[in-house]
Amino acid sequence: MEVMKYTDILLVEDNPNDAELALRALGKVSGNPSVLRIEDGVRALDYVFGEGAHAGRDVLRTPRFIMLDLKLPKVDGLEVLRRVRSDQRFAKLPITIFSSSKEERDLVECYRNGANSYIVKPVNFDAFVAVVTAMGEYWCGYNLLPREPFWNDQFDRSKAKLL
Repeated sequence: MEVMKYTDILLVEDNPNDAELALRALGKVSGNPSVLRIEDGVRALDYVFGEGAHAGRDVLRTPRFIMLDLKLPKVDGLEVLRRVRSDQRFAKLPITIFSSSKEERDLVECYRNGANSYIVKPVNFDAFVAVVTAMGEYWCGYNLLPREPFWNDQFDRSKAKLL
């Protein structure tokens, strides 16, 4: 697997149909953001932490946001959220939960563990595409992020590669 040096959107989705629809919708986002789709929680953690197939990736070059499903194989989305949030380097990395679950306990646990947003996947095709496109436009267009990881106390500007 060739590892991208940088991605704007990390899409963590195991359902091939949902992933295909999301990729199509994100392809409509202004600025043509790069998207990396990962199918399970273990690989998502490997990407974020620069391990496994993503060893050597500059982890300070975080995506603009992570679009995270909850029901994932190997490690579920809630555990991915917990582990990412437990590392100070990624404490402020935007993470949007995009799940079919409408369970109050899932919603509460995700926000309790640092999710920035919780969106239930629409079942209607047009609504699904509209919601995903709007999400991409918001995080990759309207929302402003600093050019450097301001939340990392150990950040060394001399070694940084700014976007």
